Amino acid sequence: MVDFSIFLHLKSLSFLSLPYLNTRSTVDMSLFSHLKSLDCLDLSGNTLKISSTLYLPPLIYTTLTLSSCNISEFPKFLQNQTRLIYLDISANQIKGHVPEWLWSLPILRYLNISQNSFTGFEGSTDIIQKSAKTMLDISSNLFHDLPLLPSSMMFFSASDNLFSGEIPRGICELLILDTLVLSNNNFSGSVPQCFNTFNTTLSILHLHNNSLSGVFWAESVSDHLRSLDLGNNQFSGELPKSLINCTQLEFLNVEKNKFRDKFPSWLRLLPNLQILVLRSNEFYGPIYSHGDSFSFPKLRIFDISNNLFTGVLPSAYFSGWNAMSSVVDFVDNTPIRFAGSGTGYYHKSVGLTNKGLSMELVGSVLTMYKTVDVSGNIFEGDMPESISLLKELIVLNMSNNAFTGHIPPSLVNLTNLQSLDLSQNQLSGKIPPELGKLTFLARMNFSHNMLEGPIPQGTQIQSQDSSSFAENPWLCGAPLQETCGGGEEKEEGEEKEEEDQVLSWIAAAIGYIPGVVCGFSISHILISYKHAWFMRIFHSFA
Repeated sequence: MVDFSIFLHLKSLSFLSLPYLNTRSTVDMSLFSHLKSLDCLDLSGNTLKISSTLYLPPLIYTTLTLSSCNISEFPKFLQNQTRLIYLDISANQIKGHVPEWLWSLPILRYLNISQNSFTGFEGSTDIIQKSAKTMLDISSNLFHDLPLLPSSMMFFSASDNLFSGEIPRGICELLILDTLVLSNNNFSGSVPQCFNTFNTTLSILHLHNNSLSGVFWAESVSDHLRSLDLGNNQFSGELPKSLINCTQLEFLNVEKNKFRDKFPSWLRLLPNLQILVLRSNEFYGPIYSHGDSFSFPKLRIFDISNNLFTGVLPSAYFSGWNAMSSVVDFVDNTPIRFAGSGTGYYHKSVGLTNKGLSMELVGSVLTMYKTVDVSGNIFEGDMPESISLLKELIVLNMSNNAFTGHIPPSLVNLTNLQSLDLSQNQLSGKIPPELGKLTFLARMNFSHNMLEGPIPQGTQIQSQDSSSFAENPWLCGAPLQETCGGGEEKEEGEEKEEEDQVLSWIAAAIGYIPGVVCGFSISHILISYKHAWFMRIFHSFA
C-alpha cells in the first residue's frame, strides 16, 4: 500500500514520477489537484481512479503520462489543461471516438493514444489538420480513415489499424515530416512518388505488411532515410539504386516481395548499414564479383534467404564484417525531440528464424542479435573459412544450398553461436568434434548431407534430436540408431569363425590320412603274416 497523501504538503513540487509501483492501491487523480506547481507527472502502470465529473483547474502540467493505467473512458478533466504540451494515455482500454476538443488544446504538441480501441474522430478531420501537433501516435487501434494531418507534423505512427485504399498523397505535403509508420494495415496501390520531391527530411519510412504493389520508384526515396521497411508487400522491379545516396541508412528490410534484381553490392558503400534483409524475393546471380569489396563494417543482420542466388562464396567473403567480429554497442531507439519536454521513440523490428522458430526482434533486443542467413539459395563450393571470424554471431543458417567440402573446424571460434543449420547441402567428411565445445549452441542441424563417421560425443551435440543428423548415409553413433563399427566386428567375427572351421577340417584331414595309411599298412602286414602261417601248416600235412 502506498499513501499518496504524503505528497500533498509539497506545494512547490514540480516533478513527480511514480510509474509501475507494483501496488494494489488505486490512485485517485483528485489527490493531485493541490499540487499547482507540477510540471511533469508520470503515473504509468498504476490503476487510476478518474471520476467523469472530476474537475481540475489548469495546472502547470506540461508533461502528463498516464500509460497502462486501466483507463476506460477518455479523461474529461484534460479539457481544461490548456498548458499541456505532452500527453500519453496509451495502452489503456478506451473505446469510441477521440473527442473533438482534444485538438483545441492550444500548445499540445505530442499526443500518444496508441494501444486502445478507438474507432474514429469526433467532428471534422479539418480540426486535426488545423492543430499544431508535431507528434501523433495512433497505432494499434481500430481506425478506418486516415485523418488529414497538420503541416507541422514531424512524427506520425498509424500502424496496426484498419486503414485501406491508397496512401493519401497529402502526406507528401508534410514538409518537415521525419517519421512515417503505416505498417500492418491494408493499404494498396503504389507508393506516392513524392517523398523525395516534396519532403527532404523523411528519415523513417515503414510500410511493412500491407498490400502495396508496383515499382518502388527512386522518387520515393529521401536522401535522409535512416530506416526503410517495405517488407511483406507486393513490390516488384529492381531495388532503387538511389538508396546509394542515403548515407545515413541503417535499416533496410524488403522481405517477402517480388523484387527481381542482382545482389545490390553497392550497398557496401553505405557506411552505417546495420541490418539488411532481402529474404523471400527473386534476387538472383552471384553475390560477389571480381573487384568487389568484402567489407560490411557495421552489418549485424544479413538475411538473403529464399532467393535465387548462385555461385561460390570466396573464402574471405566475411572478412571486414567488423560488427560481427567484435563487441560493438548500438542504440536502436530513434529519438524525435521537439520544443518543450519529452521525447518520442519508435522501435524498429525484424523477423528471423532462430532455433527453428520464427521470432520478431524489436527495439533493444534487435541490437543484441547478429545473424547470417543465406539459406534457400543455390550456393555451391566450400563454406567460406572467414565465417570463423564472426565471433559475435548468434545465428548461422546456410541450409538448402549446394555447399560441398568439409565443415570447417574453425567454427569453434563462434563462441556465442546459439543456432547452426547446415542441413540439405552436399557436405562430406566428419562433424568436427570441436563443435561440442560451443556451450551456447542450443540447436544444430546437419541432416540431408553426405557426412560420415561417428557423431561427436560432446554434450551440446548429443542433446540434439536424431532428426538433426538424419539422411547422412555414413553417419553413425548416438542419437542415431546406427552403431559405429558393429557391423564390421560381426563380419570379422564370422570370417574368423569360418577360418577356424576350415582349419579344424584341415587338421582333421591331416590326422585322418596318416591313420588310414597306417591302417592299410598294418592290415597288409597282418594279411601277409596270416597267409605265411597257413602255408606253413599246409606244407606240414603234406
